[in-house]
Amino acid sequence: MANLKEIKRKIASVKGTQKTTRAMKLVSSAKLKRAEEIATRSKVYATKLTELLTEIAQKMQENNAEGIDNVFMKENKNPKKIDIVFVTSDKGLCGGFNHQTIKQANKIMQEYIDAGVEVRLSGVGKKGIAFFKYNQVEMLNQIDDLSSKPDYARSTELIDSLVKDYVAGETDKIILIHNGYVNMILQKVYTQQLLPVDVSALELTKSVALSEMEVEPDDDDTLLDALVQKYVEYTMYYSLLDSLAAEHSARMQAMDAATNNAGDMVKKLSVKYNKARQEAITTELIEIISGMESLK
Repeated sequence: MANLKEIKRKIASVKGTQKTTRAMKLVSSAKLKRAEEIATRSKVYATKLTELLTEIAQKMQENNAEGIDNVFMKENKNPKKIDIVFVTSDKGLCGGFNHQTIKQANKIMQEYIDAGVEVRLSGVGKKGIAFFKYNQVEMLNQIDDLSSKPDYARSTELIDSLVKDYVAGETDKIILIHNGYVNMILQKVYTQQLLPVDVSALELTKSVALSEMEVEPDDDDTLLDALVQKYVEYTMYYSLLDSLAAEHSARMQAMDAATNNAGDMVKKLSVKYNKARQEAITTELIEIISGMESLK
């Protein structure tokens, strides 16, 4: 009977866990719809901003045979110091969502370190920060409660401080890493070089229909500087929105899998309980029959 009580207790415990995971799946599903809507709207603006930057860069290259002479677009082939910014979640229970981002950030950081480049690491999200803290990796910036509640002002404050160092020549590159939303069942880790803006990548964009806009040589630096600044700031902000949608998607999948696993475990425990109960009944019957036979 003790064994039966233990199995029954386990069944009740697993059923309780199943209720929790099912509720968390529903909550994540509701939050995902809202986050997906915001990320989709923001992506439209981000795309148009990138297209505008692409168009102006293309026209400036046409006007300058020697290429664009701008601090935001000068690629340093031998960087000495770079900034890496990663975005993870503040909460767990979302499968391998954070692990993928941390793995990519760690990989890129190690590649630069092996090449003799100094790396400054900036983290957004408690899970990623906790990982690098545990591994005793020094971080320049540690920001909590931003990935779960994206805020344009706070994200701008972070990236502007790094851009300031880049313009001053203290760093040579800024790289942004985040796990983004593709669809309800798929997330993808994005690694983006924010600065310097990859001119070669802009040249490959042939789908942008050039407008009748004219770019005067005297306006080049002023216009490009302002546009790149806005591009970098909004890319940082959009990565937070994209990451949040991906987080809810990953958590919804993780909780769905956990709910199904709990259901399978309940079935196995129920079978085990029924077998143990049958064995107990059989044992009792044998004891009763044996007792009756001994009285004859």
